[in-house]
Amino acid sequence: MGLSVKRWVTGLSFLLGVVLLSSTSALAQDAGIRGGISVDPDQFYFGGHLETAPLVDRLHFRPNLEVGFGDDLVLIAANMEFVYKFTRSRPLNLYAGAGPALNIFMVDEGDSDTEAGFNIVVGAETPKGLFFEFKIGAIDSPDFKFGVGYTWR
Repeated sequence: MGLSVKRWVTGLSFLLGVVLLSSTSALAQDAGIRGGISVDPDQFYFGGHLETAPLVDRLHFRPNLEVGFGDDLVLIAANMEFVYKFTRSRPLNLYAGAGPALNIFMVDEGDSDTEAGFNIVVGAETPKGLFFEFKIGAIDSPDFKFGVGYTWR
């Protein structure tokens, strides 16, 4: 991994930590972590997210930052997703959503490319915060992602 890629990853990881730990926004109620695998590019990824209180009915804003490694590149994805929670207070609560993404692709030689993308997400979560989700990407987002995570409530 080149020095500039390491600097980008370290800087963005630090920024994510600061944002998650110091967020005092009235809307940002819950924070969490996530990780998983993606297809095209074939990577392992990790990251974090915030989740707002319902904006309208059961519609939540869930921005997340994911850093992927593999396929000879590093991908930093800033996803601005809205999710609608169909069920509540069941062993598994279902949700679906979508949103735009900003994807930064970095290769070992130090070159980077920033592209727009779009994600469609479906998932299930437990009332205690564990979740599983699938993402389908369009434009320049990864084609498919499977992730697991936890949201502190």
